[in-house]
Amino acid sequence: MTQQTSESAQKLEEMFAISPYNQLALSGVGPIKDVKIFDTTLRDGEQAPGIALSPDDKVRIAQALDSLGTDIIEAGFAASSDIEKETLRQIKDLNLNATVCSLARSVHKDIDAVIDSGLDYIHTFIATSDLHMQYKLKMTPEQVKERAVDAVEYAREHGLEVMFSCEDATRSRMDFMKEILLAVQEAGASSVNIPDTVGVIIPKAYGNMIAELHKTLKIPISVHCHNDMGLALANSLAAVENGATIVQGCVNGFGERTGNVALEEVAVNLFANYGVKTYDLSKISETSALIERITGFSMAANKPIVGRNAFAHESGIHVHGIMNNTATYEPFLPEVVGAKRRLVVGKLSGSHAVEGKLEEMGVKFPAEHIDELMEAVKKMSISGKEITDAELMAIADDIMWKKSTERKECVLDELTVITGRSTTPTATVTITKADGSKVTVADTGVGPVNAAVNAIRKAVNSNMTMEEYKLSAITGESDSMCQVAVTMKNVQNDGNISFGRAVGMDIVETSVDATMAAINRDFARVKHDKKEC
Repeated sequence: MTQQTSESAQKLEEMFAISPYNQLALSGVGPIKDVKIFDTTLRDGEQAPGIALSPDDKVRIAQALDSLGTDIIEAGFAASSDIEKETLRQIKDLNLNATVCSLARSVHKDIDAVIDSGLDYIHTFIATSDLHMQYKLKMTPEQVKERAVDAVEYAREHGLEVMFSCEDATRSRMDFMKEILLAVQEAGASSVNIPDTVGVIIPKAYGNMIAELHKTLKIPISVHCHNDMGLALANSLAAVENGATIVQGCVNGFGERTGNVALEEVAVNLFANYGVKTYDLSKISETSALIERITGFSMAANKPIVGRNAFAHESGIHVHGIMNNTATYEPFLPEVVGAKRRLVVGKLSGSHAVEGKLEEMGVKFPAEHIDELMEAVKKMSISGKEITDAELMAIADDIMWKKSTERKECVLDELTVITGRSTTPTATVTITKADGSKVTVADTGVGPVNAAVNAIRKAVNSNMTMEEYKLSAITGESDSMCQVAVTMKNVQNDGNISFGRAVGMDIVETSVDATMAAINRDFARVKHDKKEC
């Protein structure tokens, strides 16, 4: 390792803040020097319901996986179709740093398809559990062993490197597994794979299982963990602690049913807790996002490492801590995986988060109005909505704009709007006027906004007109806050034009607020003129 590489690794380590108890627990674990990443996103990942990759998709993903630092890419299942074989050829011809392989059943037909694809690495498999042998294969253990050995020998005779896999290994008898694995080792397999095919083993049991096989075999052991019971990552790490040196999985945790172990989680944990570098960690987020886009398979917001909320903070206490020292509420810096931190403004946000956000956007918001801003933010996010940067700026701007208007001369006390299909939109308003009188009126319109404005006109001044109405969604999304700007004329029968605006979640209420703002701005103008006289 060069001095520059050593310094880079040390700098990366300093970006983590993991538990000191981890190293205590690992004190009895032997040195783990090298672990290879075997990516099956293009094979097992594609088997996830709803994912179908074109040849071009597979090529793009293979290139991204190679750039990430993947050691082995299981790019498909050659025997499945001629298109698949041709795709494997295309990926092979990319001359990637990663080794490209294909899955194959332990039959000559499947192996021939891999040979035709031009690959020189094959992953053969056959089920070894009594359950699968009896109900799926309908074969005896002796027949299964014979088939497994024959497949390895046949592949080796044709110049292929072979990884052999015991399907449903974690429900297979240990004595039979040892027998078949020793046989394929003797037949020329360069590595074996011990999959937890339906995700049913617990970490301690899996660790013991791998340790036992590690003592028996002379070739590398690979592990392939499914996540049916949420144990895929824990099982993969337990396997590495007990001698496994190849970890199979998929980026983003795709795969059959609940998926395979997420390889980005494996890579980050291997580096943080075991000091083993596999991926170029800084490329994890971009690779994850690319695969999410291509597959159309969306990740949960709370997905570890690469989820939208992985480095998002809303709680006031958490944000305050993060702003002082990121290690308070982050196990590692987002830059490690090429991500960015998000300070989210929402229901649980404190003033530190909101002020910090505004400062990021270059907005100097007066401290004396922060309570009013916080009240507006919490009101608009009460349903769980996350306030975007643009929306926060609009709220802050709206509050400051309102501060330029003197106290309200007309107050909207009540608003009721009835609308719907085959229903005439009707609005009822109760307004306290400048002279202290209270009036309640109702009116109809071509829509709920028009009905509400008509009712306000009737209550304040029937000669008043709306000269212009502008409505926009601040972010352009379906749950975006809206911004309404109106121009009212003749509020007080003097022909003057007055402008009003408002920001809110509901189009009707926000339109009404903007209308009332224009009305009060006109009254404030007259009052100001009288003071000057």
